[in-house]
Amino acid sequence: MKYRQHGNRIRNSRIPVARAGYPFIGISGLVTGGLALSGATAWAVPALVLTVFIVSFFRDPERKIPDEPGAVVAPADGRVVRVETVPKSPFYEAPCKKIGIFMSIFNVHVNRIPYEGRLRAIRYSKGAFMAADKDRASELNERNALLLETRSGKAISIVQVAGLIARRIVCVVRENEPVVRGQRFGLIRFGSRVDLYLPETTLIRVRAGERVRAGASIVGYLR
Repeated sequence: MKYRQHGNRIRNSRIPVARAGYPFIGISGLVTGGLALSGATAWAVPALVLTVFIVSFFRDPERKIPDEPGAVVAPADGRVVRVETVPKSPFYEAPCKKIGIFMSIFNVHVNRIPYEGRLRAIRYSKGAFMAADKDRASELNERNALLLETRSGKAISIVQVAGLIARRIVCVVRENEPVVRGQRFGLIRFGSRVDLYLPETTLIRVRAGERVRAGASIVGYLR
């Protein structure tokens, strides 16, 4: 299996932290430093722990992207909570394969494009903030859906779903933009879910309960 490296504007430096996390890390670091300098050790230690957690949450490691023909990679890190055939996707009325991936607060939260093609539509929907590992979260929670058209004309939908704690969906790509497999396209702050809708003929290679890594784990093959 061949691999390739890929990066984009989610992180334009060598620091392995997503740019969206800079303000949070900066503020937390300043508060921690201020407490330490003032001698408030009892408060500085918890603040330091919080700063370390925030840095960990926004970590953005490089990934080896599979270059295998037809391979669809996971759009998110986390645990596969659902693999099923559903009657429709957020963009079209046709049977398709759905893979739901739940990201805990301890997972890498940078999301990646599962397959090369062009983004034909991006649709944001307001909603609730129930626990993202629940089945109904896909339909009721705040979410951001992307429609990807492959070079062969197949449709793939990627849906960023906010969670109980996650209240901010970040998406840095635009409609009609060409994208490649493994490209960073956004993140969701502090625990969330990503649903992937694939053509019904896709050969699925994961099961519920498995752990996957964004851009690196193959979840299926287009046929």
